[in-house]
Amino acid sequence: MTGNRPGAADALRVTPDDIGKRVSLRRVIGTEEGRPVYSDVLGELVSWAGGVLVVRRRDGSLVEVPESTLVVGKVVPAPPPRRREAATRELEAIAARAWPALETEPLGEWWLRASQGFTGRGNSVLPLGDPGLPLDEAVDRVVAWYRARDLRPRFQVVVDSPLDQELAARGWVGEAPVLVLTAPVRAVLGALGASDPAAVRLSTRIPDGWLDVFRGGSAPAEVAAAILGAPPLVRFASVGEPPYAIGRAVVEGRWVGIFGVEVRPELRRRGLARAVLRALLEWGEQAGADTAYLQVEESNEPALALYAALGFLTHHAYRYRLA
Repeated sequence: MTGNRPGAADALRVTPDDIGKRVSLRRVIGTEEGRPVYSDVLGELVSWAGGVLVVRRRDGSLVEVPESTLVVGKVVPAPPPRRREAATRELEAIAARAWPALETEPLGEWWLRASQGFTGRGNSVLPLGDPGLPLDEAVDRVVAWYRARDLRPRFQVVVDSPLDQELAARGWVGEAPVLVLTAPVRAVLGALGASDPAAVRLSTRIPDGWLDVFRGGSAPAEVAAAILGAPPLVRFASVGEPPYAIGRAVVEGRWVGIFGVEVRPELRRRGLARAVLRALLEWGEQAGADTAYLQVEESNEPALALYAALGFLTHHAYRYRLA
């Protein structure tokens, strides 16, 4: 929108004390025929540092707003819980498509996934809504489906969600939470700084030797290759021949997911992981993504510290519950 600059009546009524609250911000994004052009941002204020506000929109994406561009700002009522749940479900679905199971069967809005036991996300139910059956019957279907495949029944549930609590009450065992982190791609690239792009190679297919580094070489090669290479927009990063630092990225819409950034133990703390991350994010941005996400176990303190320093914030957390 274009127009005259708002007057004193439109004073900025947002401060760093409002972090965690829902805000509406108007900013100047340019000029047109000598008049300012404005853009509005609505969402949760998740940080305010270094002269930049970061707002998480309803879809989970993050927007950076420099203080110098702000003209109007105010705190607004929080959205209904259903909207927050919808944003979480959307990102869970996007992440699941970035790591597709070998076999997926719908049960209403639940995804029953099996991948010959390779990874929790590939062998668990992803509940994205109503199963279309009474809960007792739906859970019985899940148990039978997984046992028919010689797999332990497992759910991937948002921490403290109603289903998480219901399964806990039924005696399903909970594993340690996994945090889903998000950040604006531009902000992370800025925090990463320069690296040697020539050292990182990107490929549409898994390079020779890549799986020897992935998960310490423990992944079943055929199953891993089928899953990791399945998304339509995927890149595999590698450093060295054979590789000694690797990573993977998948783009869907405005999101770029980062997976499997690993470096051989004897070569860690040399900036290789940062170089891989930068190369993948640069590709993601070129492919149209503006927000990155990744998944980190809550107990992995070194990784969480690194990603926090790069500007990643917790979007939500999930855990597995096993029968």
